[in-house]
Amino acid sequence: MNILAVESSCDETAVAIVRDGRQVLCDCIASQVDLHKIYGGVVPEIASRKHMEAIYALADQALAQTGLTRKELDAVAVTYAPGLIGAVLVGVNFAKAAALALGKPLIPVHHIRGHIAANYLAYPELEPPFLCLVVSGGHTMIVDVKDYTKMEILGTTLDDAAGECFDKVARVLGMPYPGGAALDRQSQTGDPRKYVLPRSKPGENPYNMSFSGLKTAALNLIHHAQQVGEELDVPSLCASFSEAVADTLVPRVTLALQQTGSRKVAVAGGVAANSRIRRGILEAAEGCGAQVFMPPLSLCGDNGAMIGAQAYYEFLAGNVADMSLNAYATKSILGESLS
Repeated sequence: MNILAVESSCDETAVAIVRDGRQVLCDCIASQVDLHKIYGGVVPEIASRKHMEAIYALADQALAQTGLTRKELDAVAVTYAPGLIGAVLVGVNFAKAAALALGKPLIPVHHIRGHIAANYLAYPELEPPFLCLVVSGGHTMIVDVKDYTKMEILGTTLDDAAGECFDKVARVLGMPYPGGAALDRQSQTGDPRKYVLPRSKPGENPYNMSFSGLKTAALNLIHHAQQVGEELDVPSLCASFSEAVADTLVPRVTLALQQTGSRKVAVAGGVAANSRIRRGILEAAEGCGAQVFMPPLSLCGDNGAMIGAQAYYEFLAGNVADMSLNAYATKSILGESLS
């Protein structure tokens, strides 16, 4: 089954063609990083406009790269939630038009389910059930993936996402967008114990997380140093901040492995590229005797291939949409069937 998959939830326009949920025939991406870099972050209106300019050409490029004709496409999939609403709408409207014109099924895919499915592309042998740590710019959660379309959220951040905190701290330190990657590079030569930063344990659910206090503490430390003329050890601050985030995530994943008895854990989302988080999860899994599945860096960020991968399983579960499909800025990963 050849699925044309569209992703436009933030600042990457992506169109891929994926076969049977596991084989990437092509993955075409138009990045807007250089455009938004001058603003220090994504400008939603600009992102939406650039998606409109790029998406049709990317679809033609995908067909040209694979040598497939339009008739050889079996379905059209699209990220319908969550994301910047204007950006998501561009992808949804394009996918609806393409499905209608081609007479093919329209498959809506939740963006975070797509990130989890990136692991299916990197590891063809991976099948549910497994645990997955999702860490991205807008989401941080531990998910029990019971089946391809049946999931349970064990714990989530109660405020800021880990990725948002990385980007905010990096921006205040004057690092270029996207800040999380720049901060990770700086942290490689720093001392992770030089700066004392908090680790929060919110509420009764041992899997829940909070990052707002950590972010505030780091920003206050930076601003205080600037006000008194104190020179910051930037690599060590980056290392200390990264260590604090990892210390929030890794013990919860360890606890989830121990309490659920799962012997498979995956990591998904853009922040899954962070070196300290990857290293911490590897060590935790080894201690629990669990297998670890981490997609390559190319599949950690937003891409169309991950949407095509999840779409195949959504289709098999009967989750298809009609022309009334709408876009959503926020929506639970546990969204009800759309059939």
